[in-house]
Amino acid sequence: MTTDTATARPALTTFSEDELLFRDAVAGFAADDVKPRVATMERAGRIDPELIAKYFDMGLMGIEVPEQYGGSAGTLTMVAIAVEEISKVDAAAAIMVDVQNTLVNYPISRYGSDALKAKYLPRLTSGTLGAYALSEPGSGSDAFGMATRAELRGDTWILTGRKMWITNGAEAGIYIVFANANPDAGYKGITAFVVEREFAGFSVGKKEDKLGIRASSTTEIILDGVVVPKENVLGPVGQGYKVAIETLNEGRIGIGAQMIGVSQGALAAATAYVKERTQFGKPLAEFQGIQFQLAQARTETEAARLMVYNAARLKDAGYDIAMEGAMAKLFSSQVAERVTSISLELFGGYGYTSDYPAEKFYRDAKIGAIYEGTSNMQLGTIAKAMLR
Repeated sequence: MTTDTATARPALTTFSEDELLFRDAVAGFAADDVKPRVATMERAGRIDPELIAKYFDMGLMGIEVPEQYGGSAGTLTMVAIAVEEISKVDAAAAIMVDVQNTLVNYPISRYGSDALKAKYLPRLTSGTLGAYALSEPGSGSDAFGMATRAELRGDTWILTGRKMWITNGAEAGIYIVFANANPDAGYKGITAFVVEREFAGFSVGKKEDKLGIRASSTTEIILDGVVVPKENVLGPVGQGYKVAIETLNEGRIGIGAQMIGVSQGALAAATAYVKERTQFGKPLAEFQGIQFQLAQARTETEAARLMVYNAARLKDAGYDIAMEGAMAKLFSSQVAERVTSISLELFGGYGYTSDYPAEKFYRDAKIGAIYEGTSNMQLGTIAKAMLR
């Protein structure tokens, strides 16, 4: 008789007292500081700089970073808690926190030399935003088919190419950039670099006009012979593909947390509305057809939430979560699309207007199936893990 290795893994536990206190603090912050800014940020297409400063003041931009570098020495579970709570109010505001923690701080903490950690982590925890630059105009799901090149000249690397779909691109001061230092070796030539916005040859290009998460900047990055110090290589030369894969495994938990937050925010708004809205002489909430839709949405949201936190717990315990992270992201994004659609419909015609929050939750949900690996890429990852 064989034993499924998954059953031997630690099960999801309830939040600790410290995690509950942290959750309540972030929830209060989201209600008091994020929510009043949402409509203005949505119209302006940018995150309020004052809100960004508050993120740093609260310690939300260095949750997993060791205390010696200005961080909180927390866990991925705590990152997920923060992203979930902020996403209940605004997914665009939440993704800034997510990217900083999972796609920027994490790879520097995991793969950076002592000198790189000492140089960049204190900045990233105290006031400088970061961004993750992997995708290119011609390489989306095939991220390792990148055209960006890195050439070693003496004590510096020269980076040439373009990156696309860079979250936080407009505001960031530090970027994790991937380039191929040995094209003949294929993906085994890919190398990760820590690049500063002020480096010669670096510039930020077009800012995208998007369907959802409109306050979050998504930009092009132009690398016109960017001069990067040799010591800014992140991890071994030619091992950038490993840095990218492991970083995205962690990042997918953040996206899962964002999607379950969006689902909960939309569902809460719809639940409150159907209690107030009357038709045929009674509140919508008294109709069984409405009740069943809400019950189904709540059930799916809770299932997705358990998957996200189970994956986060596993990662914190030192397990490889390639499959669990992919499943959590896949399912939470699918649930977010369904729940936000149902929530919008429960508002009727009002749901289709910007006077109510339903349409924004609906638009924000779609990105979950696209960035940090499309749903089809997650299915591929899950299948490979099952069949190996």
